[in-house]
Amino acid sequence: MTNFTDLGIAGLRDGFRRGDFSAREAADAYVQAVSDAKALNAFIVETPDHAIEAAEAADRGRAVGELRPLSGVPLGIKDLFCTAGHQTTAASHMLEGFTPTYESTVTAKLFGAGAGMLGKLNMDQFAMGSSNETSAYGNVVSPWRRSDGGNTPLTPGGSSGGSSAAIAARIVPAATGTDTGGSIRQPAAFTGISGIKPTYGRCSRWGIVAFASSLDQAGAMARDVKDCAILLEAMSGFDPKDGTSLDVSVPAWEDRLSADLRGKRVGIPKEYRVEGMPAEIEALWQQGIDWLRDAGAEIVDVSLPHTRHALPTYYIVAPAEASSNLARYDGVRYGIRELPEGASLAEMYAATRAAGFGAEVKRRILIGTYVLSAGFYDAYYTKAQKVRALIARDFQEAWARCDLLLTPTAPSAAFALGEKSDDPLAMYLNDVFTVPSSLAGLPAMSVPGGIDAAGLPLGLQIIGKPLDEQSVLDAGLAIEQRAGFSARAERWW
Repeated sequence: MTNFTDLGIAGLRDGFRRGDFSAREAADAYVQAVSDAKALNAFIVETPDHAIEAAEAADRGRAVGELRPLSGVPLGIKDLFCTAGHQTTAASHMLEGFTPTYESTVTAKLFGAGAGMLGKLNMDQFAMGSSNETSAYGNVVSPWRRSDGGNTPLTPGGSSGGSSAAIAARIVPAATGTDTGGSIRQPAAFTGISGIKPTYGRCSRWGIVAFASSLDQAGAMARDVKDCAILLEAMSGFDPKDGTSLDVSVPAWEDRLSADLRGKRVGIPKEYRVEGMPAEIEALWQQGIDWLRDAGAEIVDVSLPHTRHALPTYYIVAPAEASSNLARYDGVRYGIRELPEGASLAEMYAATRAAGFGAEVKRRILIGTYVLSAGFYDAYYTKAQKVRALIARDFQEAWARCDLLLTPTAPSAAFALGEKSDDPLAMYLNDVFTVPSSLAGLPAMSVPGGIDAAGLPLGLQIIGKPLDEQSVLDAGLAIEQRAGFSARAERWW
């Protein structure tokens, strides 16, 4: 008997095509797994009917020889993607009850490729957070526990924490994520899965609830590199409805996957050796260097001198764009409305936003409004944009010496829920390794490389040239094969 929840995208797709099982059998198994894992709080909305209907359509299609790329594959969808007929909240009370009449371009592509939807995955509210503790629907709990005898609930990372937890717990084979400053890569590292943020513009942003428009990018999260390649290929492509969408062809990433890195140069940026980095992270980084050298790559030292300014730059640019994007939530057209008796229009706006937005969202709106205000715009926002250009230039100059960069994904393993929630600056430091490539719009991926002394996953990050997702995936595959990462969270939920 097939244990369906041990199968990822490729296993489900290929087994279904061979006739080893029906799509309905696989969908039923995953629907049950989702239902049995409520203790993780990974889903805001479960959609078993959608998954089953897609599976039945796949079974009918196979009977007449009409197979699509993702026939027989159910997915989890981050609750930032608008899904027609299914509530989309961005994990905020502000959008509670909002049911779109339209489909985001990314989910339309996935469903058009034959995939079904198991539900809408929990996340940090409006994608603002690094631990999945800002959700209005309660925090997601990582399926991982420390092996040192402690039973402290851990963060699955953020903002795509529902996606990472659901994949690591094997209640979905793969899921969509979004990455603004590391929100695919950091949770992937914390939960021992793979996740890729493509080049900015590869995936349409149309129908994705906006956080920071010049940074937001959809991407793929899955159990391994091959599944990421399959999912990303189905998600990507030009969209005339999105002015930032790139009009370029989508390569056959899965078919071209190769762990042979001969002829590739991998840069090791010295600025990523930050003060206080744990010895385990340093050792894993060196191990990753050795793995890539074994795969045939030449290792070179490079410098990205403006990296030290990336985090403060990001936390000016992103909140500024968020304050503009979130101004649309006023209680008039959709979502909640707070209308105190006798209130003026301005008072209704204030009451609605006070009730609908969480503390972290309010913090970022206030920061963004401040840096865009008269008298501070040039001092903060304009200067941050200039530094962002310098950060991007550093990467461009590095490409003269190398084809890829290898760094740690996060400065630590997963931390305990509540451990950093009272210290926003400590929380923001989780993004120290992922933010620079986001500011430059580059493709970047996290793959699991090992575990720490407490038995928790640690990730390695590969950063590539614009539109060179293939090299990023290839390097990820080389690490995956050599790391042989097979650790799984022991079931407690």
